[in-house]
Amino acid sequence: MSGAIHAEGLVKTFGDVRALDGVDIDVPEGSVLGLLGPNGAGKTTAVRVLTTLLQPDSGHAEVAGVNVLTRPNEVRRLIGLSGQFAAVDEYLTGRENLQMVGQLYQLSSRDAKRRAGELLERFNLADAADRTAKTYSGGMRRRLDLAAALVVSPPVMFMDEPTTGLDPRNRQQLWEVIQELVAGGTTLLLTTQYLEEADHLADTIAVVDHGKVIARGTSDELKTQTGGDVVEVVVHDREHIERAEEVLRRLGDGETSLVTHTRKLSVPAAGGAKLLAEVIRELDGRGIEIDDIGLRRPTLDDVFISLTGHAAEEEANGRGRKANEENKGEQQ
Repeated sequence: MSGAIHAEGLVKTFGDVRALDGVDIDVPEGSVLGLLGPNGAGKTTAVRVLTTLLQPDSGHAEVAGVNVLTRPNEVRRLIGLSGQFAAVDEYLTGRENLQMVGQLYQLSSRDAKRRAGELLERFNLADAADRTAKTYSGGMRRRLDLAAALVVSPPVMFMDEPTTGLDPRNRQQLWEVIQELVAGGTTLLLTTQYLEEADHLADTIAVVDHGKVIARGTSDELKTQTGGDVVEVVVHDREHIERAEEVLRRLGDGETSLVTHTRKLSVPAAGGAKLLAEVIRELDGRGIEIDDIGLRRPTLDDVFISLTGHAAEEEANGRGRKANEENKGEQQ
């Protein structure tokens, strides 16, 4: 059965740049799919296609069972969209911005005013409701933009890198709002290049690179594909690194690695906590002093590097060019 968001074989090119190269997406109702990838990977292009802002060259897509290509106006009534940049009128107050959106959705003046008040409270903007948006901080503008996308309580929501540029406190606040939204039954497709964000918010993750979905699964499933636990040891004295490495090589389950400047050694550890205890005993028995030791699971960063050969937040020149092509496509 198709999900609340469903796409098959989406292809979109801009000149010789293939922004989408056969992308498949399926998001069950009431869940969160995180599209994870670097700038220029194709995430924003996918969102533009699914929200009717861009026509694909080929492929099929539905939102809430409605065909995106043949019934775009109906799709627009079912969705909310929060883009990478806050789309608010700087010369209107927060309240006026939300009331305007409500009236554009053909709410009565009374209902638009009531809904604006509810959202201002929900997004902690009530105290600034009657200030012009140009006086708002970046975090406040982002919350106002998200509130505007929720004026009509859409069953399906798209957020394109919603926390880009926010400080950690505002990012955490927005995460809480998103979690409340999903708890209320909204289906969400979230694009991000922040690994922590995908790990924290998404039920399932699709890793996107060069216009293709190269892996998908839950956070734990993706981490398991990369490998098991890793024992990490920080050796106190540099002259003991070689001896410590011998211990890890003998007790571990794979090749050791060394970060020279931090004196950190690591080795795959299928035995988990049992192996960690053995390593501690062996190092102590050999008189090798350590500053730190621990057992670490693979991170999404490990997953991304394993799959693509580069970090998720890296923006190579080629990806920057692709992002520029995507922006040109939006303007056409």
